[in-house]
Amino acid sequence: MTSSDETVLPDDAKDRASARVGSSVDPADLVAHVASGIRVGFACAEFNGGITDRMLTAALDELESAGCDLGTVVVTWVPGAFELPLVARGMADSARVDAVVALGAVIRGDTGHYDFVAGQCAWGLQRVQIDTGLPVVFGVLTTDTVEQALVRSLPDETNKGAEAARTALETVAVLRGIERLAGGGRVGFTVGGR
Repeated sequence: MTSSDETVLPDDAKDRASARVGSSVDPADLVAHVASGIRVGFACAEFNGGITDRMLTAALDELESAGCDLGTVVVTWVPGAFELPLVARGMADSARVDAVVALGAVIRGDTGHYDFVAGQCAWGLQRVQIDTGLPVVFGVLTTDTVEQALVRSLPDETNKGAEAARTALETVAVLRGIERLAGGGRVGFTVGGR
């Protein structure tokens, strides 16, 4: 996941860092071990729902391929992106999920709604994450055009819904890894050479 080929994490970056520190937590080492037990909730916006549907389909495919039990997944629908933080908070407070993924699309139009909806949605979702300690992934496209939203929701490896699902799995895995580390466990961790 990167914005440009020039910003890709070097292949050896994690190994170099772990060789210099006492412990290193890498989601790539942990997701496979915990994916089947991770419960994900989706808060999905109906406004621009065709885009949301494409991202949700790819996200569910991603969870399934990672080994998640789709029977534990919760999908909720809200009118638009502005309502996503409230529903994400409700899901986080329910204790039925380990992570929430918010999906939707805010597309710049001829009015100023974009500036208010996109920013407040992002701020609200971040607040839910910080307030609850539960991963809340921002899978809301903020594009200038419908065409850009369609490209970012293609049924391929660039789909932002699939990326959001991966982010949820990796974040839960890292948090669980940190908990194990605090308890003295070393499973899924790279122990540095210092």
